Amino acid sequence: MVQKYQSPVRVYKYPFELVMAAYERRFPTCHLIPMFVASDVVDEETSEDRSTHRIERRCALDVDAPRLLKRIAGVDYVYFIQKNTLNRKERTLHIESHNETFSNRVIIHEICCYSVHPENEDWTCFEQSASLDIKSFFGFESTVEKIAMKQYASSIKKGKEIIEYYLKELEDEGITQVPRWSPTSLPLPPTRPTSLFTSPPPDPKVPVTAVVPIPLMTDATDDNKLDADYIKRYLGDLTPMQESCLIRLRKWLQETHKGKIPKDEHILRFLRARDFNMDKAREILCQSLTWRKQHQVDYLLETWSSPQVLQDYYTGGWHHHDRDGRPLYVLRLGQMDTKGLVRALGEESLLRHVLSINEEGLRRCEENTKVFGRPISCWTCLVDLEGLNMRHLWRPGVKALLRIIEVVEANYPETLGRLLILRAPRVFPVLWTLVSPFIDENTRKKFLIYAGNDYQGPGGLVDYIDKEIIPDFLGGECMCEVPEGGLVPKSMYRTAEELENEDVRLWTETIYQSASIFKGAPHELLIEIIDASSVITWDFDVCKGDVVFNIYHSKRAPQPPRKDPLGAHGITSPGGNNVQLIDKSWTLGQDYSMVESPLTCKEGESVQGSHITRWPGFYILQWKFHNMPACSATNLPRVDDVLATLQVSSHKCKVMYYTEVLGSEDFRGSMTSLESSHSGFSQLSAATTSSNQSQSSSMISR
Repeated sequence: MVQKYQSPVRVYKYPFELVMAAYERRFPTCHLIPMFVASDVVDEETSEDRSTHRIERRCALDVDAPRLLKRIAGVDYVYFIQKNTLNRKERTLHIESHNETFSNRVIIHEICCYSVHPENEDWTCFEQSASLDIKSFFGFESTVEKIAMKQYASSIKKGKEIIEYYLKELEDEGITQVPRWSPTSLPLPPTRPTSLFTSPPPDPKVPVTAVVPIPLMTDATDDNKLDADYIKRYLGDLTPMQESCLIRLRKWLQETHKGKIPKDEHILRFLRARDFNMDKAREILCQSLTWRKQHQVDYLLETWSSPQVLQDYYTGGWHHHDRDGRPLYVLRLGQMDTKGLVRALGEESLLRHVLSINEEGLRRCEENTKVFGRPISCWTCLVDLEGLNMRHLWRPGVKALLRIIEVVEANYPETLGRLLILRAPRVFPVLWTLVSPFIDENTRKKFLIYAGNDYQGPGGLVDYIDKEIIPDFLGGECMCEVPEGGLVPKSMYRTAEELENEDVRLWTETIYQSASIFKGAPHELLIEIIDASSVITWDFDVCKGDVVFNIYHSKRAPQPPRKDPLGAHGITSPGGNNVQLIDKSWTLGQDYSMVESPLTCKEGESVQGSHITRWPGFYILQWKFHNMPACSATNLPRVDDVLATLQVSSHKCKVMYYTEVLGSEDFRGSMTSLESSHSGFSQLSAATTSSNQSQSSSMISR
């Protein structure tokens, strides 16, 4: 399996030419990198105008590997080939490295680039990416991978320090500026090949295992790149591998979820929740993004208004911050009438309220990050259990609590920094036994439980919260505005039918619709256009399977689907949310025509686009099952292909979509009506809408 690594952008606040002068001082050896024992120039070329300089080096590394492994491999040193291309005119240095030893067993490829900062021509950026493919290594594949990762992480950490060391050395020598290249500049002195090995010269017959090139990171103008200083300031100290996972997952999201990806700190939460396992983090994050979109969670803080019964009887609220600067939420659970709230509001209203609390917590974390000047990505929750008794174990109430825990765990991982449980009564172990299996193990480790008045002593509340803000009901001097709760009047209770209707209303208030697509049964949506200059916009997510998206035009209206058990084409309707409009008797090119090229969309992709209509009439948006390509009759199908085909064919596809028709003048003049293209998590929606706005004819974007 190929392992890929991407490091964040490193920025040097020095001109490119001065950084290049510092970089060259790292050769032929560098005392700051003890493992880099030698380098030998094997090829060199300079253009006539001296603007381009290409040099190839063979470098030797003394890799920190077990002695036994070195003896089995038969090597003492690791060698790699490094090819540098310096373009003084464009002010770039491209570095490409690959291993020479054991290249039939281990393939390491690295690309680095120095370039001018896109926003400041007197700054220099560095970027580095690498891939590792261990095919076989005498049964020590995992060991070699760990060694390579260790060396890679070490080189990334050391790289910036080395350049800054030599920049300081140049400054001490009085060199603070190096002239830029120009066609009239004086010729540079020729550089002759050198062979200055500080260790015994390497045996050219001895193969090399791995390449660990000397690092640093470059800036980039596109949004796939993250600056290292930004990561440290807003996201915290991450290891090189953690930085790589964040950048790669972010890039994947930008490629598949154009215009609406989470913020970096939110992506990082999902990575941490899965111990930086890329595949697992990507899976749960995509599920959460679909959930957020389907239920309009991004707009929850603007649209959700707490019912008066919650304002009066829900005993929770925000209260300053803890000693680490984390927002502090106080919940007096023992004073809450859980049965009364469930009977008066229903499970979904309570869930919606808890989600609004979590959304507010995310917002407060961002604010505190700015206020305290350090990354704050989670909050602290203080739960007071005084008054907790058997009435809190009312079965429907516990069921609602478990549902809330399940939803929060799935969509807000790593947002709870610490949970302080105070004045836990004797009945608490019963409640804990019921709910603890539904709480993630990493989350349970953040729980601190105090019985009675134990929280008042050493190691208690004052270790986590400043004495000045301890709530008055816990013996502090700070007034806490959390409602005191009490029993919800039974006159406010609703009937089971009323609660059911309210739950349905809450979770169907979404502009998105869902549809199932089956093999031979596409889902089709009819849009009638009166004004030929109208604009059809769409926004859909492929929740399951692969689909093909088409847009057709017809002068006559398709017949609406029949209500009988058979579908519009005489086939059994596979699902209530599957509509087929194009009649089997219709002929493409005569009865209807295709107005956009078919677009194949993979599972997990998010697609937005628009089509400016040229004629009035009826437009049909179609999502069709994507068939696997047929196997050639002359070639036997591979087992993997057959299994993949069977797996895809045996499942239905599912999409979640939203469409809107706009007048072209409105479309070009204002994007506020394209709410579907925006997300509260989005950092790219402005760029996306700008590109939409510039289109003059039609577009499908992914």
